[in-house]
Amino acid sequence: MKKIGILGGTFNPPHIGHLWIAEEVRIRKQLDEIWFIPTSTPPHKETEVLDAAHRLEMLRLAIQDNPHFQVNALELEREGKSYTYDTVKELTMNYAEVDFSFIIGGDMVAYLPKWNRIDELMNMIHFIGVSRPGYRLETPYSVECLEIHPLDISSTFIRTRLEEGEKVRYLLPDDVMNYIKENRIYGYRESQS
Repeated sequence: MKKIGILGGTFNPPHIGHLWIAEEVRIRKQLDEIWFIPTSTPPHKETEVLDAAHRLEMLRLAIQDNPHFQVNALELEREGKSYTYDTVKELTMNYAEVDFSFIIGGDMVAYLPKWNRIDELMNMIHFIGVSRPGYRLETPYSVECLEIHPLDISSTFIRTRLEEGEKVRYLLPDDVMNYIKENRIYGYRESQS
């Protein structure tokens, strides 16, 4: 049976921290692939996210060099808020021959009790919680905790630096940075080159 890890998020923008986590989990849990699933409208975020087409293209650029990474846009194709329950239900129905694991950061582990239909979800899929600075991997739910050496990078940090005219070199894959430059997103200015 094929083993696939799911890494969801806004990927606003996708950065090396996302890639690092995905590759570490893939190797350490002996997964065949990691599927990156960008969310449309995450129910837990209040802030606006960049247009889905930009985020999807940046994600494709970010993972293009890793044959074990794939992008699945099913949440972007669905209307309204993106709930993990709906995504997992659709994936397990459409790929019955796959053993899925859902990868979440330490910030989401603590938030699990607030997830939509969490008790049902726990019976549908295996969860892998990845350590993140400032968060403890404690939850009443069955989550396999994986300590990974942290890269303390966030999309929020990158967007803030770009908006303030600061450089973000080495925080993003080069192709993602080039896309941001070409499309002048996140407040990018030529002086940041």
